[in-house]
Amino acid sequence: MESVGGLWMWVGFTVIVLIMLAIDLFVVGGGKEHRVSMREAATWSCIWVGVSFLFAGVLWWHLDGTSGRAVANETTLAFITGYLIEKSLAVDNVFVWLMLFSFLAIPLALQKRVLIYGVVGAIVMRTVMIFAGVWLIAKFHWLLYVFGAFLLITGIKMWLFAEHKPDLANNPAIKWIRGHMNVTDELHGERFFVMKEEAGKWVRYATPLFLVLVLVEITDLIFAVDSIPAIFAITTDPFIVLTSNVFAILGLRAMYFLLADMADRFSLLKYGLAIVLMFVGVKMMLIDLFKIPVLISLGVVTMILAASIVLSLRKNPKQTAALIAAEANKRGPG
Repeated sequence: MESVGGLWMWVGFTVIVLIMLAIDLFVVGGGKEHRVSMREAATWSCIWVGVSFLFAGVLWWHLDGTSGRAVANETTLAFITGYLIEKSLAVDNVFVWLMLFSFLAIPLALQKRVLIYGVVGAIVMRTVMIFAGVWLIAKFHWLLYVFGAFLLITGIKMWLFAEHKPDLANNPAIKWIRGHMNVTDELHGERFFVMKEEAGKWVRYATPLFLVLVLVEITDLIFAVDSIPAIFAITTDPFIVLTSNVFAILGLRAMYFLLADMADRFSLLKYGLAIVLMFVGVKMMLIDLFKIPVLISLGVVTMILAASIVLSLRKNPKQTAALIAAEANKRGPG
């Protein structure tokens, strides 16, 4: 399949990702067991978004000089649109992580290691699935219609069950692990497994931290299945699909800490995401009849998400004000 990505573009992208990943995993919040403040998380989140748009600018500059202005404009808009969709879906992923940590009573100091595996796992799974998806679409074009129908149905289900809270107590993965492995009732620091002596024998036990790790990776896989077809509605160029996905994932840890105290404030975001998925699903199903321009897709997605966020914040302004005041009190004077 044709791609704008040459060898050096892939190499440059890989180097950028490795550097950003190292910073995200080992610099954000440092190695200390402390709660990242909202200001710190917001700063890092802005940095990651800024780096992503800087990449988009460099991409446009390179393509403008090698492939022409029209190709540069269309490809860069596709990257930004895909990035915006994937970033928005990543927010929903973060909200699920928050529920998992809360349900299994994982303290903030022990969440860092799980989040590291969550980010790395998301990147690896998306990379594999994207290349597999690109290959399948190149061989079987009709799969685009299947992906479109899947997104449309997913969007409808997300709308209908937006207020539904998952029953984690009866989660099949947790039940299966508890039924096939020994699991401790208490945490043991950042350890996923511990050894206990029973009747003169040493027995391996999984800790609740391992349970939440499994659930985080499962949710990563589920969200990848939802989000990757969405970007194929915008472009099938493997370089743009992968770069927009990975840049959206990088910085998830900073986003997690930013949204940790604000999850309830975005109560209408799920409805916005549902409409976005339905829109891109219809767009994909119409791809051979009428191709919606990328610029229009970007505008529609931006307006839907912006409206859902603004309406969420206006839904309960007193709660937002109280949250801001609480954060200011944490920082103290000066």
